[in-house]
Amino acid sequence: MSDRIKAIEITEFGGPEKLTLIERACPAPAAGELRVRLTAIGINMADTYQRTGLYPVQLPAGMGNEGAGIVEAVGDDVSDIKPGDRVAFVTGQGAYAEAIILPAGAVVRLPDDIEDAQAAAILLKAMTVDYLFNDTFPLHGGETVLFHAAAGGVGLIACQWARHLGVSLIGTASTQEKCTRAIHHGAEACLILESENIADELNAASNGGFRVIYDSVGKSTYELSLHALAPFGTLVSFGNASGPIEAVSPAALASLGSLYFTRPTLFTFLMQPGWMQKSADKIFALMQQGILHAEINQRYRLEDVQRAHEELEGRKTTGCSIILP
Repeated sequence: MSDRIKAIEITEFGGPEKLTLIERACPAPAAGELRVRLTAIGINMADTYQRTGLYPVQLPAGMGNEGAGIVEAVGDDVSDIKPGDRVAFVTGQGAYAEAIILPAGAVVRLPDDIEDAQAAAILLKAMTVDYLFNDTFPLHGGETVLFHAAAGGVGLIACQWARHLGVSLIGTASTQEKCTRAIHHGAEACLILESENIADELNAASNGGFRVIYDSVGKSTYELSLHALAPFGTLVSFGNASGPIEAVSPAALASLGSLYFTRPTLFTFLMQPGWMQKSADKIFALMQQGILHAEINQRYRLEDVQRAHEELEGRKTTGCSIILP
């Protein structure tokens, strides 16, 4: 069984113009694999890092890593998933496509009351917040934290999760409109990142410094974040939206108050046995309780994926973006 499908591919690293719509075969699943007909595909900043080569992939490469859909076929030795099951995944290289072949262990089964679009939009982003808030620098309630890009896809999930935990999340964003959205989703306050007085505003909001700052912006906020930490504070760098941090100076960490710096990735946590399913179960339960919800503000077709990347990198999007193949 092999079908012709539409998919997005790159043959060289570069800008959004390198994203090419192609038609290719999608083979039958081998032993231990399954084939998923995609109904919704998530878009994440990590996709742009792969496209530019910041996160190297072997070329030619399919684009995209997360999505949801219906199992069409399973290979030998797959017994716990069957054709017709609804599933979602966060590590499927080549997800910008009409269908994808995946290892059976790379998917989680969707509850009946969670829509495919919600699952595709939220799962990777919510797993990111899970490892940030529960593993990297665990929050228990009562803390005041800084979260850059609070109106983005991960940021809005973080706002909701922080409110649930009883954490005072101070966000930053590029516009007042985005700040209003972050506050609506649970941020205690939100500051305009480009404000001339942003350093003083952060100091006032933290009463002298944050114990932890979660930063996916990278290069342009690195120095600001270091100076906004309290002594012994932790900077959790988990993205590079403005470019990678060029160097981390141990001397600077020492002189600014014995600071900690860490650069975790979701992939590391996904490699821990049982972590993915445990995280998915936690996220689905919070969704079913109405605590977490993906605000899907941008929907694209496969043919529009260049524009999707342009708008994401240009900071013209809010909430989550998905592709509907």
